[in-house]
Amino acid sequence: MTLALHALPRTETPPQGVSRLDEWGVIRATGPDAAAFLHGQLTNDIEHLETGVARLAGYCSAKGRLLASFVVWRPAPDEVLLACSADLLPATLKRLSMFVLRAKCRLSDASGDFALYGLAGAPAAATGLRPGESRSDAGRHTIRLADVDGVARAMLAQPAGDAPPAYPPLEAGSWQWLEAASGVPRIVAATSEQFVPQMVNLELVGGVNFQKGCYPGQEVVARSQYRGTLKRRAFLFTLPVPARPGQELFDAADPGQPAGMVVNAASWRGSTLVLAEVKLAAVGQEPLRLGSADGPALDPVALPYEVPMEANA
Repeated sequence: MTLALHALPRTETPPQGVSRLDEWGVIRATGPDAAAFLHGQLTNDIEHLETGVARLAGYCSAKGRLLASFVVWRPAPDEVLLACSADLLPATLKRLSMFVLRAKCRLSDASGDFALYGLAGAPAAATGLRPGESRSDAGRHTIRLADVDGVARAMLAQPAGDAPPAYPPLEAGSWQWLEAASGVPRIVAATSEQFVPQMVNLELVGGVNFQKGCYPGQEVVARSQYRGTLKRRAFLFTLPVPARPGQELFDAADPGQPAGMVVNAASWRGSTLVLAEVKLAAVGQEPLRLGSADGPALDPVALPYEVPMEANA
């Protein structure tokens, strides 16, 4: 099975600057059992997460469907911070809190304590961090994210009362465009409980550890990985019209049922970029369409990593 891919659209002036990330929030976990508790709830290894390292992770239902996705870092041995979509944070926090029980762990919504910013280009490179590294100092946290087509990215969580970073503002939509182009899925309220982690390539970007032991939905996730039951993956597309997470995609050859769903989407400089989960059987056939079988056509572009194209991969 092959997919003809175009290069990621480029502009003469790549994104450079800072953007306030109001669509993100932060959960704080504190206490001597904080890391161990989260280790038993999330898809990645949190118990052995070191200070100075950032990690992706997912939180699944018992059916293995992603309730939320996180950028996780550990400023101190007894503190773990999790950045996720603000629109699903309250429900996620409530659900996690139900399982704390006797663990010495306190969970709280720390979104009001921080102002979150995305740094792109030179401001991100100036942090001196490499992708996957973090730095915490005096309540200020910098997390270096994966580069996108040569553009450095970082997330900054600083005290809410501090002055904004002294960089030019990013153009509207450019940070979200880079986020989609990275191929790193961000689960939002519209897509919560829609995907097993591999459907959105979470394990391909380091968000799933298959040796860490049990967590909610772990058996489903492991079975999808090892028993050849995975038949859907995420791919990157361009569109001539705006799109939003949760919109369905259709295949003209089988118009009676959806062939996929938009995971993340952004419009910037006249181009819409979507990361979408798609049936492998529909990949490489007729162009997929947004919203209906006669909707706008999606044009596939290359992700920054290789996606297994076989259903039993």
